[in-house]
Amino acid sequence: MSSYETGVSPNSLIHTSRIPNRWIQLIAGIVAMMAIANLQYAWTLFTKPIQAHLHVSLVAVQWTITLFIALETWLVPFEGFLVDSIGPRLMLGVGAFLVGLGWIGSGYAESLRSLYFWYGLGGIGAGAVYGGTIGNALKWFPDRRGLCVGLTAGAYGIGTASTISPVANMLKTSGYQHTFIVWGFIQGIVVLVSALFLAKPPVGWTPPNWKEKEAKIKAKVKTSAVDMTPVQMLRQPSFYVLYLMLTMLAFGGIVVTVQLNPMASSYHVDNVVVAFGMTALVMAITVDRLLNGLTRPFWGWVSDHIGRENAIFISFVLEAMAVWLLLQLINRPVWFVALSGLCFFAWGNIYSLFPSITGDLYGNKWATTNYGLLYTAKGAATFFAAPGAAWLFAKTGSWTKVFWAMIICDLVAAFMALLWLKPLAARVVKRSNTPSPAMDMAAAPAKARGVA
Repeated sequence: MSSYETGVSPNSLIHTSRIPNRWIQLIAGIVAMMAIANLQYAWTLFTKPIQAHLHVSLVAVQWTITLFIALETWLVPFEGFLVDSIGPRLMLGVGAFLVGLGWIGSGYAESLRSLYFWYGLGGIGAGAVYGGTIGNALKWFPDRRGLCVGLTAGAYGIGTASTISPVANMLKTSGYQHTFIVWGFIQGIVVLVSALFLAKPPVGWTPPNWKEKEAKIKAKVKTSAVDMTPVQMLRQPSFYVLYLMLTMLAFGGIVVTVQLNPMASSYHVDNVVVAFGMTALVMAITVDRLLNGLTRPFWGWVSDHIGRENAIFISFVLEAMAVWLLLQLINRPVWFVALSGLCFFAWGNIYSLFPSITGDLYGNKWATTNYGLLYTAKGAATFFAAPGAAWLFAKTGSWTKVFWAMIICDLVAAFMALLWLKPLAARVVKRSNTPSPAMDMAAAPAKARGVA
């Protein structure tokens, strides 16, 4: 097998000998994503120690993760444009520095303002890493888009599962500030090393036997024949349907991600030991992150075979059922662990299904930038899921209304996928084969969308 598995255009500016095999790049992207997972998915462990140390409310503390996710998501379009233009290596190198600095600085923060600044800086870095690795997987794997994007996104979900126990132990023995500093160094170095293995595909690159594979893919998944620029994508009604759906679906999972510790404390299951010497809270976080990672390649693979919209519908009907059951049984430690895990298994797939459908509908060339624009929906959802949910709990003294909001969002978005998005997506694909001024086809490449 050659260094990148096929021939390249003679116009490519990247020498083939400098491009690692695409599967090596996939692994490097997975490792980088695992390294930044703690910034979001271990956050819930830090909320109570930060509250105690800074003498502030939960709502005030949760603005930290809100700012982190807002900066992680809302700058991805700009970062994605740079990745599309200059490649992922430099962007991930900068991201590595910011990710490490974000947690190290948070360890020295002695005020909310300082904490917001440093954790927000980590969010900028995490966005560069997230956008760069997802975009690279979209470009290198048009033949296995759902699976490989799922594996990359899954690493962000599963990364904390391997570190949650040592992080939790260090929190107990050394305090949250020391934990921030030590793990900040570790995570930054791992991302920096991973960045060295990444490169964008050469001009004109396609996977081996692409023509035969492309015909089979199009028989199962609707795919556009052109590469839309971000401006062209923003003219499509389908983009705004996707944006609304992603906002609603991201809300529920982010609630469970950032509020799991306060929820467990409210229902008195946080310190109950359930197995292997782990409390229900630590066990739940471990199981949640594991299933949050596994669900992404699983549903990505499923969507490669049954279509993205069908996969969204099935998984989020399941998610609504899981949230309802969790509401009924959350005060029982074993069920708390099992059902919170099921919630993540049904939810985490949005980070493989939505980038995949973005590539399907709007093409490969600007895939990183285009998904970056859609990914900002996660930042919008966080305002409702972090300080919003904490405020509603403070006002009502219960998480019940928050759970019902999650259930309603899941069901509405699930049926939107089937009844609204599916026919819209079909029209986008149909129009992609018919030149029209609205999509400015003259600006699109003449070749099929394997071109990078």
